[in-house]
Amino acid sequence: MSLLIRGGIVVDGDGLARADVLLEDERILAVGDLPPAQTAGARILEADGRLVVPGFVDAHSHAEGAIFDEEVQQALLRQGITSVIGGQDGVSYAPGDGAHASEYFAAINGPHPAYRGSRVADLLASYDGRIPLNVAYLVPAGTVRHEVMGPADAPADATQRDRMAALVAEGLADGAVGLSTGLDYTPGLFADAEEIAALCAPLAGTDLPYVTHMRGGYEDNSQVGIEEVARIGDSAGVPVHISHFHTRAEEARRLMALLEERGVEASFDAYPYTRGCSLLAMSLLPPALNALAPEEAAARLRDGGERERLRREWFPRVDRYASLGPAWPELMTIGHTPAPEFADAHGLTLAELARRRGTDPIDAALDLLSASRLAVNVVMAVPHQRSVEDLGRLIAHPRHLGGSDGIFIGAHPHPRARGTFASYLATFVRERGDLDWPAAVRHLSTGPVDRFRLGARGRLRPGHLADLALVDPEAVRDMATYDDPTAFAVGIDDVLVGGRPVLAGGQLTGDRPGGGLRAAPATPQGLGPAASRGDRSAAPPSVRSPQQGER
Repeated sequence: MSLLIRGGIVVDGDGLARADVLLEDERILAVGDLPPAQTAGARILEADGRLVVPGFVDAHSHAEGAIFDEEVQQALLRQGITSVIGGQDGVSYAPGDGAHASEYFAAINGPHPAYRGSRVADLLASYDGRIPLNVAYLVPAGTVRHEVMGPADAPADATQRDRMAALVAEGLADGAVGLSTGLDYTPGLFADAEEIAALCAPLAGTDLPYVTHMRGGYEDNSQVGIEEVARIGDSAGVPVHISHFHTRAEEARRLMALLEERGVEASFDAYPYTRGCSLLAMSLLPPALNALAPEEAAARLRDGGERERLRREWFPRVDRYASLGPAWPELMTIGHTPAPEFADAHGLTLAELARRRGTDPIDAALDLLSASRLAVNVVMAVPHQRSVEDLGRLIAHPRHLGGSDGIFIGAHPHPRARGTFASYLATFVRERGDLDWPAAVRHLSTGPVDRFRLGARGRLRPGHLADLALVDPEAVRDMATYDDPTAFAVGIDDVLVGGRPVLAGGQLTGDRPGGGLRAAPATPQGLGPAASRGDRSAAPPSVRSPQQGER
């Protein structure tokens, strides 16, 4: 069945021009000034001057469990996102039965309602025909380690490394698009660079990346993490991708240049917010407690002697892990807790929670963690916020790829899950001009597609898969805020996946053409000729608006 998108401005990484787009089944058939005979009988979707862009790829998402929820689907599609990459930060459901991720990452990924099995192939199959968009997956190294070694904090021996590398190789054979680590989370933080390089060995020669939540903090403390990334990438001979690389723009340029000098191909994602979000336990508790089963950890936190020991020996050092300075109770806002007795805590800082409960922040935090079996996430402010100008320079870096680090678990989540991609377009394209529209497509679609080998997507060319979105360049805007974090973005009302409308007029159509994405061959074949520049040579009208101030 054919569909004609008529009267739009086609944008890809090379430029933009007025053009129609003709789809045949799941692929793009033609782009340009198409003769009536070619489009006869096609259904019509009027673009009305909107931008027609390749569907965006969220290079860092925690939606792989929540994506079956229609509210989550709509939140993603209304940002123009047609594919997400899960398996982030070294912890997710496969390989294995998913129990470790469902417990340890309960406040980040949540449960997976459809995964039954033990392999990455089983996880990817759980999406096929059940959702309106696509999910790609990184083999999570922490999950692999837990499968082989449990929560052990000891170094892996040669046999254990071989078993872990075999699980990574199996995941790649099943279609995974890389390997991830989370080196502030357990058990990933117990792995040294040599162990990680051994796990990267199956990536060699695939052009798939090692993706890492680095060790040792971000912001102005990235040097240590980058040095380790360089050793791993160089030793394993693989490209690297740095998750949520929230350092200052000048430091990012320096460190990306350092990796290049070491011969390590690198990219990174960064979302356009200055606050972060993660597990409260990771920030406030020692690794040994984080490694325990949730029930055991909760019982420890209810023990008066253990609390006194933590207060005396651990909390004086906690700033090192929280990275928020001594004001951490004022800077951490509760995003999620499943504990009924703390239902009114969502949206409160830990300092506010302590005042309400008539206790101090340490006891308030430990009470919350114990009652929640550690399943608490928090939105974390920083003492010194970066300027929107610095964020713009970071996002404009040529190695940047769009990634939200979106977490959909919680009554008061971080707004990045529902606002990141609309914010890129509204603030950093339309208002500030850090990126133009073609560059935005390179950062948000083409670049991630190429980095993670997602096949014939990311370009509006004949033969490519018709994952695309229609963007109103003057209206697109993120609406989610720290006070109202679940508001949907506006300005993207029509989205197609595999040539089928999945969002129409801002509402889900009920069609489910999406599924698990498997890594494509390194050089896709049979994609057909690219659209010639002559087909799209008409001079486009201006789609830029005047500067509209800071975010």
